[in-house]
Amino acid sequence: MPTEAPAKEAPITQAPEHKPKTFREEVWSIPGGEAIKLCIQCGTCAGSCLNANQMDYSPRKVIAMVRANMKTEVLKSNSMWYCVSCYMCSVRCPRDIHITDMMYVLKGLAVEEGHVWKRGRTSNLAKGIVESVNRYGRVFEVEMVINYFFRTRPWRLIGMTPLGFSLLKKGRMPLRPHPIKGRDELRKIVQAAGELEVKP
Repeated sequence: MPTEAPAKEAPITQAPEHKPKTFREEVWSIPGGEAIKLCIQCGTCAGSCLNANQMDYSPRKVIAMVRANMKTEVLKSNSMWYCVSCYMCSVRCPRDIHITDMMYVLKGLAVEEGHVWKRGRTSNLAKGIVESVNRYGRVFEVEMVINYFFRTRPWRLIGMTPLGFSLLKKGRMPLRPHPIKGRDELRKIVQAAGELEVKP
């Protein structure tokens, strides 16, 4: 008797990965960004922020702008770069929103989109610290500070000269770096961390 041919198994299809379509969905999809859905726009964060008067947009307004999908305006602003991570806004928020975490999310998106200030002080300081740690395994303050001022306000280096000599005389400013052991392993960790991508 003829045997029946085995039934072909249906090919397994992978569900298409959902990609955020709007700016607010992009922020919501990253851990730390989803909590802004709870915001009631009371303004407590803006009133508590130490640097709100220096920001292009207060924390309250940033949340409103994210909800309104004003991506370019938000990421090009200086607001998240003036956040000093004091967490006062998060502590006082009646909806328990971690606004500081949202600011970190926006910093990351600004870097990805190429909206980081070329002469922004906060972003350049962070960049200098990462470069120094990646090179030596720890921060080499002299090189980091010199690079920081060259990138932001080179003329200020002249005014820092007396302080530099004073620190040098007291032995508080080493002129040579002291690299740690295992720098190659540390670089691999930093590189792997940089390649990580948070997926919704």
